[in-house]
Amino acid sequence: MINSLRPSGRHSAPTPSATGPDRTTTPTDHSEPADGVPTPRTRRGGPPAASTPSGDAGKPAAQRDPFFDNAKYLAIVLVAMGHAWEPLTDQSRTANALYLTVYAFHMPAFILISGYFSRNFDMSPARVRKLLTTVVAPYIAFEIAYTVFKRWADDDPGHQLSLLDPWYLTWFLIALFVWRVSTPLWRVVRWPVPVSLGIAALASVSPSIGDDFDLQRVLQFLPFFVIGLRARPEHFQLMRRREVRLLSLPVFAAALVVAWWAVPRMETGWLYHSSSAQELGAPWWTGPVMTFALFGCSMALTVGFLSWVPRRRTWFTVLGAGTLCGYLLHGFLAKGSRFWGWYDAPWVHEPYGQVVVTLVAGGAVTLMCTPPVRRALGFALEPRLAWAMRKDAAEVARERVHSPG
Repeated sequence: MINSLRPSGRHSAPTPSATGPDRTTTPTDHSEPADGVPTPRTRRGGPPAASTPSGDAGKPAAQRDPFFDNAKYLAIVLVAMGHAWEPLTDQSRTANALYLTVYAFHMPAFILISGYFSRNFDMSPARVRKLLTTVVAPYIAFEIAYTVFKRWADDDPGHQLSLLDPWYLTWFLIALFVWRVSTPLWRVVRWPVPVSLGIAALASVSPSIGDDFDLQRVLQFLPFFVIGLRARPEHFQLMRRREVRLLSLPVFAAALVVAWWAVPRMETGWLYHSSSAQELGAPWWTGPVMTFALFGCSMALTVGFLSWVPRRRTWFTVLGAGTLCGYLLHGFLAKGSRFWGWYDAPWVHEPYGQVVVTLVAGGAVTLMCTPPVRRALGFALEPRLAWAMRKDAAEVARERVHSPG
C-alpha cells in the first residue's frame, strides 16, 4: 500500500441442517486443509460426526457446513474491496468512511472463525503435520513469491527476502501459526479473554517489539482468536435471532457516522493493529484505551456481519473453501495496481470510478477463490510433504489396522 502504516505494507455458527431450521452443527475435524480457516463437516442425514483424525478409513461421507464457507467468502470479498479503496481515501471522505468501517471488522471476523475451528488443535503429530503443510509451507512459498514480484513489478531489485519479517498479506499465515500453536495454553488459562486483551493492550504500548513475525499484529489481534476458541455453537445460534439482525442495522449506521466523523481526526493505523501508540505519535496511555474501544467496536460489527451471513447453500458457498487462495492471490493485483499507476487515472476517483474499482476487486477475488484456481495452486497451498515427515508408532499401527487385507 501507500505508506508503512497501511495494512499492505510491512507495518499491513453453526448453521441449520437440511432437517430443519433450528438444527445446528458442531465442529469436527479440520477439513479442506488448503484453506487457512478449516470448515466443519457434518454427516449426511444425521447428527454431527465425532472428531476423528483425517484419513481414517471406513468413515461416512461428510458434508461441509455452508454457513462458515459463506462467512469466509463474504469476509474475503470485503478484504479485497478494502485494499481497493485504500488509494481512494485521500480524495474521498465517503470512501474513507467505508474503508474505516470495513477495516474495523473484516479481519476480526476472519480471525474469530479461525479460532473457532482451532479448538481441536492439540499438538498431536497429525495436526502438527497439517499445520506445517497448510500454514507454514504456504507462508514460505508466498513470502518468496511476493519478494520476487516486488523486485520485478516495483523495479526494486534490492528488496530483500526475510522469512522473519512478513511482507504484505503473509502476516496472517505466520499469525495463524502462532495462534494455533498457543491453543493448548488458552485451554488451561482461567480467564483467557481478559488475559488476551491484557496482552494486546501491553503490545500497544511496546514499540520495542519490532517487526519480527509481525508480532504487533499477532498480539493485538489475539483476543479475536481467543474469542473464537471460547465460542460455542449456541453463541452462533444466538446470532440467528431476528432481533440481532435488526439491531445490527443501527449499529452499522452508527459505525459509518462515527467513521465519517473520525476520518480527519483519527490515525487509520489504529485499525491495522500493526503499531504501538508511540509509533502512531500518540501518548502511551492511548494504546490500552484504543485497544479496548476498538475491541468492543469490532466485536459488535463482527456479530452484526455474521448475523446476516446466509445459513444455507448459495452460489458462492463453494468459494468459501478457497478463501486463503483468494486472500494470497489478490495481493498481487492490489500491489500491482499501485506499482503500475492504475489509480493515476482521474476517472478512477470519480464516483462511478469508485464503483468500478469495487466491482473489479470483488469479481477478481471471487475468481481467485474458484476450485480450478485452488487446484492449480495446490502445490503451494497444500504441498505433499509426506517425504519430509515421519509418523509415530501409534499412527503406523492405526494405518496397518485400517489397511485392506
